[in-house]
Amino acid sequence: MEKIVVSVLGNKNSGKSYTWNTLFGATVRTGKEERRLYFNDCEYVKVFLVSGSPEERETHVGELITVEEPKIVLCSTQYRESVKSTFNYFVENGYFLFVHWLNPGYSDSDTPYFDNLGLVSWLLSQPCLIGIRSGKIVANSRVGEIKEYIYGWAKTRNLVINECE
Repeated sequence: MEKIVVSVLGNKNSGKSYTWNTLFGATVRTGKEERRLYFNDCEYVKVFLVSGSPEERETHVGELITVEEPKIVLCSTQYRESVKSTFNYFVENGYFLFVHWLNPGYSDSDTPYFDNLGLVSWLLSQPCLIGIRSGKIVANSRVGEIKEYIYGWAKTRNLVINECE
């Protein structure tokens, strides 16, 4: 697949926005244009960020993406039944799903939640990789995993831009 969505899934206040802020090293919000995600001092990729889940906004994700067919989308998603609509949008538009489920999330109880929506099984029937990470610990390790995955995925597709060359 030539497009990817990197999704952080969780309950409200689970650490989704904190994950994106850590990834970019600054407070970030959904924009109208693609932005640069740097891997080091020279290399970056262009990504479109949807921070603040479509489910919380009660807005279809397609209305939030204002760039025509971005190759890499970073998207917060809320753990509720309507999230399947968001994931379906990406699958129907040819995106591979890379999902980090924050379980437990930062504001959740210390006990991980059972997947009472059957979302993990449903996701695994799609073109998807899913990992479960704690939102209660510092975001650096999960952000590192996300960044490494994006870099490897983008590098093999010649999407990494080197501004030092």
